[in-house]
Amino acid sequence: MRLARLGSFHQSRLSFLRVLLRRINRERWRFQRTRFNVDAKGVGTALYAIEIRGRTYTLVAFAHDLAPDKRTDRVIAEEWDATFALFDGIPTDEEIARLRENVPRQEAGRYLHSELVLARANRSVRLFDSVVAALATGRQPDETALEATGYLMRTTAVYGNGKFGIADRDIYAEREELAGPFQAELLTVWLIRNFTVDLVEHLARLRNPDSAVRLDRSLRRRLGVGNATGLGMAPFLVKHPALIHRWIVARETALARVRSVREASYDELHVLRGLVQAAFAMHAGWATDDPVQAPRIAQLRSDLVRFREEVGRWRDQCGRNASVWNALYVWAEQHLCLEAQEQVVSLLIETLPRLVDDLAATMAIDEQMEFAIDGSMRCDALRAAVDRHYAWTRAVDFAQPAANAKFWYVSEEKLEPRLGERHAEPGAELEQPLAIARDVVALRDALGTTTADTTVGRFLMRHPEHRHTLRRVQTSTRNPYAEIRDNLIGAELRAVDLLRCKLSFFGCTRFDPRSDKWLRITLFQGAPFPDEIGYGDWDQWIWD
Repeated sequence: MRLARLGSFHQSRLSFLRVLLRRINRERWRFQRTRFNVDAKGVGTALYAIEIRGRTYTLVAFAHDLAPDKRTDRVIAEEWDATFALFDGIPTDEEIARLRENVPRQEAGRYLHSELVLARANRSVRLFDSVVAALATGRQPDETALEATGYLMRTTAVYGNGKFGIADRDIYAEREELAGPFQAELLTVWLIRNFTVDLVEHLARLRNPDSAVRLDRSLRRRLGVGNATGLGMAPFLVKHPALIHRWIVARETALARVRSVREASYDELHVLRGLVQAAFAMHAGWATDDPVQAPRIAQLRSDLVRFREEVGRWRDQCGRNASVWNALYVWAEQHLCLEAQEQVVSLLIETLPRLVDDLAATMAIDEQMEFAIDGSMRCDALRAAVDRHYAWTRAVDFAQPAANAKFWYVSEEKLEPRLGERHAEPGAELEQPLAIARDVVALRDALGTTTADTTVGRFLMRHPEHRHTLRRVQTSTRNPYAEIRDNLIGAELRAVDLLRCKLSFFGCTRFDPRSDKWLRITLFQGAPFPDEIGYGDWDQWIWD
């Protein structure tokens, strides 16, 4: 649970978008484009309905003619190339008119519980225009350009769970198809991907009806949806400790199950070696200018070559050795960089899906069950829990300026998380309670002046300022992976490590840090489209 390792995670079989796609194909969800009314300027409305066991969800997409000087990935933007809502059901014309008035305004709009997800996206202008131009003249776009960018549009926000008045997650959390983490949001993004391809093909036809062609199926698979993600997402891992425990423990359990298998067949190791080669090919297209991440990618590629050779060695002598899977993991820990170690975890999990796929159903939680504080707990027991689960905080000296270098706050204009420099910027009095290590140290000091038999309830009557920290300690006693074991306000903090961890569980690829506070990623690149439901391999697409 150190940031350096969490910031090296990769997508896996347990990533939420891969779980979603397996369910879509297994259950044969029914998809239909029910409306596409867009003019030559790219302005109009499109509707995509997906039916699941008698229940229907509709992506309502609004396309806009955005002036170039208004196109920005920053949260302060007020206009976008496209805006979206995932509607619970089939909207009437009156409901579509209401959404048209509000969805393009995003957070400035007004919404009902029929809206499950709200999103917006901007074009990747150069690629978008070049694809339209190529298709309009009867040509396929440049394959290298498609692969290099990887998307026609990138979302700048995908909101769920009651944001701005849309439906709270409680409204649909019991529905099997949306019960897993972020399934409604990722379903929205998958449908947005379909809209982006439909849009370029439609604009090409309007530009040149006689010559225009559709995008080749093999090329469209190369297009995902981009995303620009900043600090707004970072505090999530801190604010949801019990949920994060569920995510991490599922991944660790999957790895443990694979490592515990004593024998590996030649065929299984051959599959693993092929996956290593596929991962190497995937990362060949992973580029970034970030001075920290770029050398990590280069080392990852080099390490994957070494790991492939190690797998080949075990494959060629399999049947004469026991605990092959564990031996491979231990070898990776001893010889490879963190990026490669965490890629090996994903690859090992991938190789034996029969052992791990059921864990996807364990990754959601009702966090209200974890919220109550046990006021009857004695302070000596609480002190022991702090010593056991937060011993790592003793290594941080908060008397040093570097240990208190940053502070988390919420911007007044956009109500979004921000990270300030404590010794250079004003606003530290608005600090959010995300400095867990510092707060635990303060709790430990307060407990040092409290008698052992004092109950937590009485302690909090005297020290209510420690309530949020005490709750975290009790949560960690039940959920050992609940806490990130690093100082989240230290000078060395790279917030992109928090983002990378969360986005890996989403199933994102091509992490491209644009600073230490925000990055770009790609979702669903290589994934099947709705018209492929029931056909082809919906499991191995990520490695194709």
